[in-house]
Amino acid sequence: MNEPATIREILDNAKIIAVVGLTDKEGRASLGVSRFMQSRGYRIVPVNPLIESSLGEKAYSTLDATLESVGRIDVVNVFRQPKYVLDIVKDTIRLKIPYLWLQEGVVHEEAAAQAEAAGIKVVMDRCILKERMAAGWG
Repeated sequence: MNEPATIREILDNAKIIAVVGLTDKEGRASLGVSRFMQSRGYRIVPVNPLIESSLGEKAYSTLDATLESVGRIDVVNVFRQPKYVLDIVKDTIRLKIPYLWLQEGVVHEEAAAQAEAAGIKVVMDRCILKERMAAGWG
């Protein structure tokens, strides 16, 4: 977990990011981070049952609905409180999504261990935008 090679692999290979907890409210970290990632070529797909869309993309209520509609999810990026992470991880494992990214402040050791045991590469308590900036935009 949080290995530099894993972070680089995700940033280089993941093109479709399902953002769990993405909002349409200005000033929220999920929106700012996702907007910037989108501006750099990543497809951002909102997973939030409380909104209809964000960043020009239809929002989905679940990862299942997202995968069914979009066809592929490369990484699940989580902007939810840690108490919700275990259920998100169970869905990520079941749907065989290869990467899981838990944003800064989102820490759930048990869930991360379960994901890794299932073969999912995990980054936890890190900001995907900050890591992408540190790695350079190429």
